[in-house]
Amino acid sequence: MPRITPNLWFDTKGQEAAEFYVSVFPNSEITSITHYNDAGPRPAGTVLTVAFVLDGQEYIAINGGPEFTFTEAVSLMINCADQKEIDHYWSKLSEGGEEGPCGWLKDKYGLSWQVVPGGMNELLNDADPARAQRAMSAVLGMKKLDVAAIYAAADEA
Repeated sequence: MPRITPNLWFDTKGQEAAEFYVSVFPNSEITSITHYNDAGPRPAGTVLTVAFVLDGQEYIAINGGPEFTFTEAVSLMINCADQKEIDHYWSKLSEGGEEGPCGWLKDKYGLSWQVVPGGMNELLNDADPARAQRAMSAVLGMKKLDVAAIYAAADEA
């Protein structure tokens, strides 16, 4: 089966963004960089693409120009093991960016992320609909997710 590689379009900051992302995630690295040549459309030597890996997942950053920008229609979700991981990724990725509701944020490059605890789907689909609703209500009132507060709300009687 062919491998699917997300391609992230930047104006000019693809290499800077890739370097930032590999500094945030463990087991990550930049694997190659290509440059525009005399054929253009940007000056020869300007970075065209940056291939990088974030903890096993391949990505490409392309410096394609200002024509397209990121929207929340596409986001990258981080399933965190615990509150410590949520706090770490939230802090790193939201710095210089914008915090959003329900565990969503935009980083300083405009890319949207969801920083969520593992097991969230199970809780929000709990066999007890009232428990699931209490958990969802808690999530909807938060920016950065607080695992203890979500479970406390879910377990209120």
